[in-house]
Parts: sequence; C-alpha cells; structure tokens
Amino acid sequence: MSQTSTHPALRFLGATRTVTGSRFLVETSDRRILVDCGLFQGLKEDRERNWKPFPISPSDIDAVVLTHAHIDHSGYLPALVRDGFSGPIVTSDDTAKLCEILLRDAAHLQEEEARYANEAGYSKHHPALPLYTREDAEAVLPMFTPHALEAPIDIGGGIMVELQWAGHILGAASATVDLLAADGSDRRVFFSGDIGRPTHPLLEPPADPPDADVFVVESTYGDRTHPPAEAEMQRLAAAINGAADRGGMVVIPAFAVDRTEVVLQALHELETAERIPRLPIHVDSPMALSVLGLYRAAIAGNDSGIRSDMLGSSPFDTSRIHECRTTQESMKLAELTYPSIIISASGMATGGRVLHHLARLLPDPANAVILTGFQADGTRGQRLAGGERAVKMFGHYIPVRAQVEVIQSFSVHADADEIVAWLRRAPREPQTCFLVHGNESASRALQDRVIAELGWCVAVPRRMERVLVD
Repeated sequence: MSQTSTHPALRFLGATRTVTGSRFLVETSDRRILVDCGLFQGLKEDRERNWKPFPISPSDIDAVVLTHAHIDHSGYLPALVRDGFSGPIVTSDDTAKLCEILLRDAAHLQEEEARYANEAGYSKHHPALPLYTREDAEAVLPMFTPHALEAPIDIGGGIMVELQWAGHILGAASATVDLLAADGSDRRVFFSGDIGRPTHPLLEPPADPPDADVFVVESTYGDRTHPPAEAEMQRLAAAINGAADRGGMVVIPAFAVDRTEVVLQALHELETAERIPRLPIHVDSPMALSVLGLYRAAIAGNDSGIRSDMLGSSPFDTSRIHECRTTQESMKLAELTYPSIIISASGMATGGRVLHHLARLLPDPANAVILTGFQADGTRGQRLAGGERAVKMFGHYIPVRAQVEVIQSFSVHADADEIVAWLRRAPREPQTCFLVHGNESASRALQDRVIAELGWCVAVPRRMERVLVD
C-alpha cells in the first residue's frame, strides 16, 4: 500500500506549469481519488513521462473522477487499468460515450504509429511498441459509471463527489470533492477541469464556481485574451479564398472532439453568407465522424448542455461534406486536383491522418494550413504557428511553403478575462486557488491578475508537490 497521511492531502501529479497530463490525487487516511488521468503530450520530456511507472501503485487508487474526454485528461486510463486500477471511473454520461470513441482511437493510433515506425525504421527503439493496446482500451470501458450533473455521488470512506457543467466540450464537467470528517472538519476541493467560453457557439456557458475551500483551476489562456470573433472569421475567410484563388488546398488540423464541430459550424456560417465558395469539405477522421454523430444526437435530443438556440438545428452541416472513414478513402484525397478543404485530426499535428496531408501539402505555396486554437509547446502545430520553415514528420524534414494561419477564436478554453470574471462569481474566497494546466508564463500571469483583482491566495504548484487540505 502507498504511504498515506492522517491529514487529507492533494498531490499534483501532472498538468503543473504545462498544459498536458492532467492528474490530481486526493488522499485521505484510507482513500485515494484520482481526478483526471491524462496523457502527457507535446515536449519530448513530457511525453517520456507516459512511459514511467505511475507515481503510486494504480491498485491503491480507489476511484477516478474524470472531468472530460480529451486525451490529456483521459488518455492514460488504459495504462492505469492494465497496471492494476480496478475501481469505478466517475464521469458524465456524454463523457463516457466520448471516451469509448477516443480511447479506442488513441490505442489504435499508438499501435499504428509503432507499426509504421518499425516499417520505416525511424524509431530509436527496436522494436517500437505502443504505450498500450486496443485490448487495454477495451478493458477500461466497463469501468465507467456515468452520473447526472449536480447529483451527489458517494465514493465511500467519507468522500462525496458532485459534477457540474463546465461548457468546454460535450459532457465536460467540473468536479467538487467533499471530504467529510467525523469531527465535522469537512473540506471541499473544487477542480475546474477545462472551463469553456461563455460565447461557445454550440454549448451552454459553464456553471458558476461553488463554495469550496480549495480551488484547482486551469490556466491555459491565463496570459492572453481571445481576439474578436468577427476579425478571426474574416481571417479564416481570407485564407480559404486565397487558397481557392491559387488553385490550392486548405488543410485544417482539428481535434476530433468539439473543434471539428465548431469548425464545421463556422464554415457553414461563411458559406451561407457567401463569404467563401462552396468547396468540397472532407472530414478525414473516423473518430471525428463518430463524435460528430454524438453532437448531432445531442442537438436532436435536446441535451441540457446544448445552447437553446441550437436545439433542433444542423449547425455544422454544409453543402458538400465528404466523410472519410477508411484508410483507402483517406489516401484518395492525395488525388484531389481542385480546391478543397480537408479537416483532419490531430489539432496540434502530433499524430493521425493529418500528418500525411501536411507532408504532402506544406511544400506547395498554393496551399493553406489553418491551425485552430492553442498549440502546446513542442508540438508540430506550435512549430508551424511559430513560423518554422521546415518541420519533421515520419523521420524527414518537410519544407513549409504553404500559407499558415492561426485562428484563435476556435478555442473553447476561457481566456484570462473570462476566467477572472468566472472566478469573481464564486460565493466566497477559497483558502487557496491553485493554477494548473497552463504553461508557467500563463499560470503566473493569471496568478498576478487574480491576486490583484480578487485578492485571493493563489499558487502555481510544481509537479509532484503535495499540500494539505485539512
């Protein structure tokens, strides 16, 4: 058994001074609850942490509370289960449905990338192995225990959990963890998860923060504000029109969850207003297409997270969507000879089918690459956004001659102004507000703002730091 304290404690196992690997451990004298279980992505030193043993024995964890389905919050679950975790995974119903898609796809991609690395011979490891397999991912799915939002969940051992709407992606939730003590010295820890924007085009705004003693809050955009949406739509239209006029292609790396839907909704809006031509749109991601089905079902089924003015509509159906599900359908896109739009995962160009499109299209100045939102340090998306003239893919450097545009308005993370306004609505000041899931500069900038504007005690924790919450 892991060593535990008689005092409740919080340990920061990931997403500290970085935007990846969300993992937070709540410990009491006889319970260990893991909030989120994400993969580390981006920088090599971060990715290598995925291969190291988990900081505590997975078999000693009693439950996982999952805020949402994005891989940097859920993607380590197959390894955790394979290595001994056997408790429930508490989350929302939509998150459980999304994880069924995402975890299977993540395992498939890891197996395919290992296979391709072995065939191409560019891996430093012989043979290259996946972090986990599709069988490992399948073993996770029966362990999900979906719960309604704003309903108390008894974890046992004097721990209660409640989920509330976070507005980030379909099913996304914040989590309140109540530590109930026999002597009445109860403590409440609130985990924001990823907080959505009040102006999300499809989803309802996040619920206000609850009364809590400790806050753990994301800070992805803690050092910036999003540009005006209309100006970004103009830039998007200009990039598409420019590529079409040059006879080129447009490739949009987009996350399969929510980002693809938001991009399709924007293209639909631009087409309807006749601000861009009605180009063929190829959605080249089986995972994105499966997720698109869930969003369509949520809109048709009056899901409580969908904005009321979106219910019953088809906001991301354009006139010319082509669904590419098979590898053969994806490969045929290389034969296109007329202006078209390709939307493919992943959103930061860290893997997936989009790499093949980028490798083919980046060398031609007639083409355009549109990056949709935050690009983490160390990712190809970040290098493209930073203006690098060559990026490495499949063991080779590819020249970057295509037009590269970054459209920040597609982000579904609250920016600094929106986070501060959201925190201001808390019923009372917490004892401590910890800022996580942000690069250190972003976390520090938000720390300064919250101290200056709200007067709170705010800390930016280090990875593996442990603090008492008694």
